[in-house]
Amino acid sequence: MLEILAAWLDDPSPSSCRQICTVNPEFVVDAQTQPAFAAALARADLRVPDGAGILWAARRQGIRLHERVTGSDGIYRICEKAAQQGWRVYFLGAGPGVAAETARRLAQRYPDLQVAGTYSGDPGDAAWPDIHARLVAAQADILFVAFGHPKQDLWIDAHRHELPVRAAMGVGGAFDFAAGVTTRAPAWMQRLQIEWLHRLIQEPWRWRRMMKLPIFIGLVLGQKGHMTRTNSDASPRHFLHD
Repeated sequence: MLEILAAWLDDPSPSSCRQICTVNPEFVVDAQTQPAFAAALARADLRVPDGAGILWAARRQGIRLHERVTGSDGIYRICEKAAQQGWRVYFLGAGPGVAAETARRLAQRYPDLQVAGTYSGDPGDAAWPDIHARLVAAQADILFVAFGHPKQDLWIDAHRHELPVRAAMGVGGAFDFAAGVTTRAPAWMQRLQIEWLHRLIQEPWRWRRMMKLPIFIGLVLGQKGHMTRTNSDASPRHFLHD
């Protein structure tokens, strides 16, 4: 992902903003019933596997994905790379003050990180002119958007041709984790791929969203046949779409 992102930012003649989607089982389930969301995922320039269920589903299709690429981890890896390369980053979304605290902590962790700006904002149409003006003034290269699923990916897709950045990525609750608003699962739970259980314990209201997991499993088990494409001939843009 970092290599692809670097190639985008090194492109001397970029077109519109590139979009990265971090796909988890909930994305797949929602795409079955929300045509607009499915279309936004299909148009994304890169879809990465954010969830053990996606790795499992890929294996059943004859494709081995190397590892999970989560928004919560990705925001650190991208900011580390940005600090090295001089890329300017912008933090948009989450609750009041959370984006600013996220930026402060990441800048403390990576002293050379260039924070172009922060803003809580919202994905409503009425807020777009203000957000657009802020982004134009900020002159950022990378935009992290924390409006939550599915609003953030739909928002990026709707505005990507007007976004004055080179790449945008929806990161869900990554700002809350980075800012210390919410505690992420301990490393051992991440290794066992039961991070979802920790979030459910912390946020019991998420049980309705967790009910999509058995639906996802049913979708995967109900698929007939296997994909014939291999890692060697699967382009990054379509890796999870076929």
